[in-house]
Amino acid sequence: MRDFHLHSNYSDGEFLEAMVEAAEVAGLEGIGFADHCNVAPREHTVTMRSRYGFNLDLTYERRRRAIEGLCEEASIEIYDAVEMDYDPQDEAAIRDFLETAAFDYTIGSVHTVDGRNVQVPSNFRGRNDADLNGVVAAYFDRLVELVESELFDVAGHVDLIARTPPLRGRATDEQYRRVARAFADSRTVPEINAGRALTDAGIVHPNESFLEELRAFDVPVTVGTDAHRPAEVTDRAEFLREFLDECGIDPVGPPGLELEKR
Repeated sequence: MRDFHLHSNYSDGEFLEAMVEAAEVAGLEGIGFADHCNVAPREHTVTMRSRYGFNLDLTYERRRRAIEGLCEEASIEIYDAVEMDYDPQDEAAIRDFLETAAFDYTIGSVHTVDGRNVQVPSNFRGRNDADLNGVVAAYFDRLVELVESELFDVAGHVDLIARTPPLRGRATDEQYRRVARAFADSRTVPEINAGRALTDAGIVHPNESFLEELRAFDVPVTVGTDAHRPAEVTDRAEFLREFLDECGIDPVGPPGLELEKR
């Protein structure tokens, strides 16, 4: 099994070498470093980039040299990828950067709606049901736009709102069906993401209802642990092996990726 969604010290994860060693111990055949990146020029985003280091557009060449050095020593395949924040108003800037950087593959993710991170519960506390349902609807609108943009090979954690108690459980089957239909018409594939699978919440992206809609439209999926720490790689990889076996899913690689070492 390959894990196509890990993070390193080039965004909010641990050192590249430690993550590679953990993947080798976990028995993975390959891993893809998909560090966070955001190219939006808005003030809030610029502040966030400075604070959290989501600026792979400035560091990808240095990281690529480091990955190439690790490839010479590692026993597994290592891929050079990116997890890009998606907002439709940034499509031109995203496209220009991705064409310049020429990653092995790209992951696009929706993290914010109306400037609010959908993973932060405090952003939504005290809001009424109509407002919260509107946030969920806007999230899925944005996700469909991501898929239809054809900018990315993979869509990351496609029901991210499930991580946030005020938003959890508000998505509808029709919203899932709409996104599944968009995937069926696109080259972009969703991932099975284990980033919250082993927490008390026990969340797998996509959830069971969403996954059934994807299967109904015969949409292939890829996989990612979304690990930020070495210890997370082993446990999440084992979870994904069992999950895929139980569900009878044979995952694919990101579209266009040649599964061989750089």
